[in-house]
This record gives sequence, structure tokens and C-alpha cells, in this order.
Amino acid sequence: MAKKKSSFLKKILIATTLIIVVGGSVGGYYAYKTIYQSNVNLGGKKSEIIYIPTGSRFEDVIRILGENNILKNQSTFELLAEKKKYKNNVKPGKYRILANMSNNALVNLLRAGIQEPIKINFNGLHTVDEFISRVGKRIEADSNALQQAIRDNGFLSKYGFNQDNVQGLFIPNTYEFYWNTSVEQFFDRMAKEYKAFWNDERKRKAKAIGYSQTEVMTLASIVQGEQCCDSAEKKIIAGLYINRLNDNMPLQSDPTVIFALGDFTIQRVSYDDKNIDSPYNTYKITGLPPGPIGFAQQSSIDAVLNYEKNDYIYMCAKEDLKGLHYFAKTYEQHKIYAKKYHDALNSRGIH
Repeated sequence: MAKKKSSFLKKILIATTLIIVVGGSVGGYYAYKTIYQSNVNLGGKKSEIIYIPTGSRFEDVIRILGENNILKNQSTFELLAEKKKYKNNVKPGKYRILANMSNNALVNLLRAGIQEPIKINFNGLHTVDEFISRVGKRIEADSNALQQAIRDNGFLSKYGFNQDNVQGLFIPNTYEFYWNTSVEQFFDRMAKEYKAFWNDERKRKAKAIGYSQTEVMTLASIVQGEQCCDSAEKKIIAGLYINRLNDNMPLQSDPTVIFALGDFTIQRVSYDDKNIDSPYNTYKITGLPPGPIGFAQQSSIDAVLNYEKNDYIYMCAKEDLKGLHYFAKTYEQHKIYAKKYHDALNSRGIH
């Protein structure tokens, strides 16, 4: 009888052990599946970008993931997010979700705020409005907020600029930002880049030629308006304009008239165009306009700081219209070049 009882107890013990082992295995497998198996299905795509706006809660994250059909199983993601304390630690930003990511990898990515950087460049822009439009499409701060800041002299004064010369703050280059950059963070970053560009050597050169940094930027933008690409010719043009400024002569630069008119499709500046009343029309004012007429490239700024000392007073585009110029010391010589240029425009029907 005792033997039968002992055998029965052993069977119960073995059965209990098996149940525990099997139950543990099932629980372990479920836990493994919840944490480490793929829970992202992008329908054959390698990755998907999502945006989590500033101020978002966990419920917003779930909605965003759902709208983009990211998760295979929402419940397991929510379970792990709670275990890893992500629910109360949502970080805004632009995130790249990879195909076949596990819940663990996805929660870790979002919880750590490991964003996909964005790139912004200012090349090829003429006006502040164009600038705002481009930046506003790339960062969370919208165009209205940027527009308000860039027209606010009180705000701009923190950076040493006003709405007339603020273009000088932005030196064309390609910059990396996070999508959730605020307006103030954006301006702070640009001010940091500006200060880095204006190193001691550039400051020394500006002082040596008798111009402030903003004046250098303004002249550089005009030089660039005349010559976009040829660095050697930029230095010649800079020297010519400095000669005019030193002689108190108007710069008579067509790009300043085009900027004043706001029509950058103009190929030939007319007599009437040159009569527009504007502080940017260098046919009617002497000295520099109130601020830059574009976003001056580094090569244009350095061309002013390292301008070629020459005796030129006049310049005119060459008749082949390939972007280079004739330079002259006398008006008589200039008229000869100007006739060639105007004849070329006429022959091409450019009015």
C-alpha cells in the first residue's frame, strides 16, 4: 500500500514538473516572441519614415503607427512599451522604421529619440520668402512661425541683425538638423555657424578693407549677382565695386535693380527698371543698399575679403552671354563693350 502511495506521489510530482516546464517554455516563447521577433511589416519596403510631433502622447504614437500600418500586432508593442517605460517617455522627431524590426528594437529607437537627420541648404535662393518656404517644409516649425520671427527686429536683434540685413546671417551650405527643431533653435544654430565662419582671419580682413561683416556680406551678394560661379572673376568685380565705393560713385549693379523689382526672370534691365524708387536700386543710391540682395556664398564673401586691387570702374557682360565680363577703366572703352553686349541681346530677341 505504501509503495502504491509513493508511486502515485511520484507521478503527481513528475506531472507537476512537466506542467511547470511546459508552461515556462510556452511563457518564455511568448515573451521571446513579444520582445525579439519581427513585429514590423512594411509591405516589401525597406523602411518607412514617421513623424511624431512635439507634445505627442503614447496614444498619438499608436495612432501614427496605425495610420502608417507599421505594426503586425499592436498589443505586444503596447505591452513591451509599458514594460520599458516608453509610454510616459515619448520623444518627438522624425524616425526611420526598418522592415522586420522587433518590438524591442522599435521601442528602443523611439524611447532613445534616435532621429533621422534632415538636410537643408540655401543654395539658389534670392529672397527671405523663398528661404522661409524651403526651411518651413523641412522642420517642424512652420512657415508662419519662421515668418513672424524673421520680420521681428526685436527677435533678430539678439543675433545682431534686423529684417533688412538678416539674409547675411545665413551662409549657404548644407546643414543637418532634427525635424523637431524650433524657430529659436534654428536661429541659434545659424548664429553658431555664422560665428564659426567669421573667424579671426576673416574679421581681420574685413577690418583691413574698412567694412563691417554685414557690409561685406551685402557687397558679396551683389558680386554674386553679377558672377555666380567664377571665383577669379568675383575678385575682379569686388575690386571694381570697391573702387566705385571709394570714389563715392553709385555701384550701378543690375542685380540690385532686379532684387528691388522682385522679378528674377528679368534678362535685360530696362531704362524704366533703373528708375525704380528703392533703397536697393544702386543706380539711384550711392553706397551699399540696406542689406544683402541674396544669400552670399562663401566664395563670394572671400572674394570681397581678398578682392583684386585694380583700376577698373566699368564692367559689361561679354557678347557670348556665357557669364564672363569685360572690364574697363574708361567710359569710352566701356561703351565699346556695352555695344557688343546690347547687339548680342538684340540679335537673340532679348528685350
